[in-house]
Amino acid sequence: MAAQLRLVRRRISSVQSIAKITRAQELIASSRIVRAQQQQRSAEPYARELTRAVEAVISRSTNVTHPFTQEPENPTRAAVLILTSDQGFAGAYNANVLRESGRLRQTLRDRGIEPVLYVAGRKGIGWHRFRELELENSWSGFSAAPKYRNAEEISEALLEAFNAGADEGGVDEIHLAGTDFVSMLTQRPYARRLLPLEIEETEEESPSGPLPQYEFEPGPAEVLDALMPQYVAARIFYAMLEATAAELASRRRAMKAATDNANDLLETLTREANNARQAEITQEISEIVGGANALADASATSE
Repeated sequence: MAAQLRLVRRRISSVQSIAKITRAQELIASSRIVRAQQQQRSAEPYARELTRAVEAVISRSTNVTHPFTQEPENPTRAAVLILTSDQGFAGAYNANVLRESGRLRQTLRDRGIEPVLYVAGRKGIGWHRFRELELENSWSGFSAAPKYRNAEEISEALLEAFNAGADEGGVDEIHLAGTDFVSMLTQRPYARRLLPLEIEETEEESPSGPLPQYEFEPGPAEVLDALMPQYVAARIFYAMLEATAAELASRRRAMKAATDNANDLLETLTREANNARQAEITQEISEIVGGANALADASATSE
């Protein structure tokens, strides 16, 4: 009984330590997610207006032919940028985006296109290296607080491969796999194509109003050359900010669930400890009563 009681108390001490860690992680994520949402909202107007400028160039120039807008006839290679986290304790956050990227890779292979992997985040890098999947390039160390220069570095590598073309070891398409921050309770993984731009003709008005009238100097192609690096970097940066908010929300939810489970386990272990202690006391009382009865019987026999 004493050994069982010591074992239960040791488990209680371990669970209490774990509960403190998970509770601290939950509070840290809760405090950081507000700042992450503010950064996301701050970056949204720039990304939106840059997108509208690119849309205006394309829509006002029906005869423009540019590598960023032309569909390749026979694409053979496609870059896949996967945004994961540097840290764990985020529930299914990384597993979901890696599963979505796996679906994207399979879709590309079904089309006869070879996926070329670019990964941001230590968890994604470790996942691919463990499975011996070749990485064209990788980045880490900024998933908790991404900067625009990080997005520029990634976009430069992707655009260099896109401009080179598949024939020269580059790529024909650029895809992005990340996570949308829908709400504190919902984070949705996605896979989208960045380049070439997907052009859809529609008669519906843009939800943000009519496109502005621009005059292009020296011409639409040159304007696109200047806009597209900024457009790609802005899209990647906004995706990184959204992924950061989604990561923190997922970590907060996972750590809250872990803390609740630890508290439930503590209640169960406390009951087990009380039962073991009660059984030990009962056994001690029984031994004392049995010893007293034996002494009384021995005394009566001697008399």
